[in-house]
Amino acid sequence: MTQTAKPTAHATEQEARAIAEASRETSWTAPSFVRELFLGSLELGLIHPHPEPDPEEQRRAREFLERLERFLRAEVDGEQIERDARVPQRVIEGLKAMGAFGIKIPREYGGLGLSQYTYGRAMALAGTVSSAIVTLLSAHQSIGVPQPLKLFGTEEQKKKWLPRLAQGAISAFALTEVDAGSDPARMTTTATPTPDGAAYLIDGEKLWCTNGTIAELMVVMARTPGKDGRPGPISAFIVEGDTPGIEVAHRLEFMGLRGIENALMRFRGVRVPRENLLWGEGKGLKLALVTLNTGRLTVPASCAAAGKWCLNASRTFAAKRVQWGRPVGHHEAVAQMLAEIAASTYAMEAVSDLASLLADAGRSDIRLEAALGKLWNTEKAWELCDLALQVCGGRGYETARSLADRGEPPVPLERMVRDLRINRIFEGTSQIMRLFIAREALDVHLKAAGDLVMPGVPAGRRIAGLFRAGAFYAAWYPGRWLGWGRWPRYAGFGPLAAHVRWIERSARRLARAQFHLMVANGPALERRQAQLFRCVDAGAELFAMSATCVRAVRDASPAGADDSALELADLFCRLARRRVERLFDGLRSNDDPESYRVARGALEGRFAWLEQGIVEPDTAPAAAPPAAAARA
Repeated sequence: MTQTAKPTAHATEQEARAIAEASRETSWTAPSFVRELFLGSLELGLIHPHPEPDPEEQRRAREFLERLERFLRAEVDGEQIERDARVPQRVIEGLKAMGAFGIKIPREYGGLGLSQYTYGRAMALAGTVSSAIVTLLSAHQSIGVPQPLKLFGTEEQKKKWLPRLAQGAISAFALTEVDAGSDPARMTTTATPTPDGAAYLIDGEKLWCTNGTIAELMVVMARTPGKDGRPGPISAFIVEGDTPGIEVAHRLEFMGLRGIENALMRFRGVRVPRENLLWGEGKGLKLALVTLNTGRLTVPASCAAAGKWCLNASRTFAAKRVQWGRPVGHHEAVAQMLAEIAASTYAMEAVSDLASLLADAGRSDIRLEAALGKLWNTEKAWELCDLALQVCGGRGYETARSLADRGEPPVPLERMVRDLRINRIFEGTSQIMRLFIAREALDVHLKAAGDLVMPGVPAGRRIAGLFRAGAFYAAWYPGRWLGWGRWPRYAGFGPLAAHVRWIERSARRLARAQFHLMVANGPALERRQAQLFRCVDAGAELFAMSATCVRAVRDASPAGADDSALELADLFCRLARRRVERLFDGLRSNDDPESYRVARGALEGRFAWLEQGIVEPDTAPAAAPPAAAARA
C-alpha cells in the first residue's frame, strides 16, 4: 500500500493542486500522447507502431519469469497467506534467492537490471496467486528505497544501499500521516538538524507504511526547518529500520491484502546521518511524485492480470454450470457479461503494456499515461471482478476454504474482490487522479490565459495577456473543428479504422468541451469537479481505445488466420464509444447542482431524520493501541 493518498472518497482542489504543481516542476520536455489527446490532437506516431521491448532484455526476462512462475506454483499458497495473515519467511527467502527484490535494480549494483515492462509482468504473475506478494515486492521497489535511490541518489549512496536492497533487504516508504494524505501541507513529522550539522533528528508518526513491520530500510518524508520558525519544506531521508527511536506502534489489518505488513510507525528522536538525505533539502515531495510516474504502473499491470484471472474463473464456471438444459454461458444475460470481461481485459492489458513500454523507451513524458492507466485499469478491474462474481453466483461469494471443505473447486473469487478494492484508493484515489489529470489537461489553457485569470493583475499586463491568449486560440481553436483530411492514414488499422477515426473526432470534441467549460466558469472550473471528471473519464476511454487498436493491429495474424485480437478490440471500442457518448451527454445535461445541494444538506444534518431506525456506527475515537511486540 503506497502512501500518496489516504483512503477517502473526498478530493479537494488543494490536494490536486499540490500534486499537479509539484509534478509539473519535474516534468520532462518530452511529448505525451495523452496530453495531445486532451488538446484534441491524435498523435498516433507517439504510440504506433506499438513499441516493443528490447530483445536481449526479454531473453533474460523469460528466464526470470519462468523461474518465478515455477516458484509461485510450487511454493506459494495464497490461502495459507490469507489464513495466517502473513507471507511465510520461506517464501520471502525464496523470492530473495531468485532476485525478485531487485528486478529493476541495475546489474552493476547486484540487481537483475530488467525493464519496467518485465517488472509489470512479474507483478501480474505474482498477483494471481497472492496480492500480498505483489504488495510486498512493489512496496519495496516501486516506491520503497530502490526507485528513488536509483533516480536521485548519489553514487556513494547507490553503492552503499542498492546491492543490499537487491539481495533482499526489504524497504518501505513513509509519507502518510493521520491528518496528511494527499495534502502534504498538513505533514507534521520534522527532521531537525543536530547542532553540529552531522545528522537530523526525526520526530513524528507515519500511517499505512507497507512493509513497515519488517523493513530494514525506509524512505521517510519529514519537514526540515523553514524560515522564521515557519513549517519548512519536505525532505526525504533513507532510514535504517533498526535505528533507536523507531517504534512499530501497530500492525494494521484490512478487508483485503491480509498478508501485508502494514504499520503505524512512530519516530522519536531518530538520528539520521546527513549523508542519508536523498537528493537535497526541500525536494522530498518532488522526489515522491517523480518516483510515482513509473511506480504507479505496477497497479495497472496487476489489474490487467486480475481481469485475466476473472475471465478464466467466470468462463470456466459458465461453461460447466448447466441450467435449463444448457450451460449458463449460453444464456444471453450471462454471455453479455462474459463478452465484456473478455474485451475489457484485452484493453486493460493494452493500456498497461503501452504505458510500461513508453516508460522504458524514455522518450515520452508518461505522467498522464501512468495516471490514466492507474485510474482506468483500477476502475475497470473492479467492474469486471464484480461481473465475474455475478456470473459465478453463490460460489463466487463463498470462500475458497468453504468450497474446498465441501468438495468443490476452491476458486478464491471473493478474496479477489476484497483484494482489488484497495486499488481505487491507494497511490492516489480515483478522485485525486481525476483532479490531477484535469489540471494537467487544462494547463495549456491556464498558461495561455495567464494574466487573464489571475486576480489583482495590472491593466497593462491584462491587455498584453489578452493579445497572447487571442493569438494562441486563433490558431488552436479552428483546428479543433477541422482535420478530416488526415483520415486516410488510418487505413492500416483495417476493420478498426472507423474506431480510430472516431477517436480523432472525439478528441477534438473533448478539447472543445474543455475549452467551453473554462470560458463559462473561469477559475471556478476546478470546483466543478463532476464536469471535470466527465472530461477525464472520456479522455481515459479514448486513451484505452487508442491503446487497444494499436495493440490489436500488432497482435493480428498477418494472414488473417486468427482475427481474435481484432474481434476483442472491435467489441471493446463499440462499448467504449457508448460510454463516451453518455459522458458527453452529461456535460450538456446533468443534475450536479441539485446533487451538491443535497450533499451539503446531508453534511449539515438536515436529513438526519432519514437515519432513524438503525444502530448507528460508533464514531468515537478508540483507545490508543498498545505498542506492538518486537518485529518478527
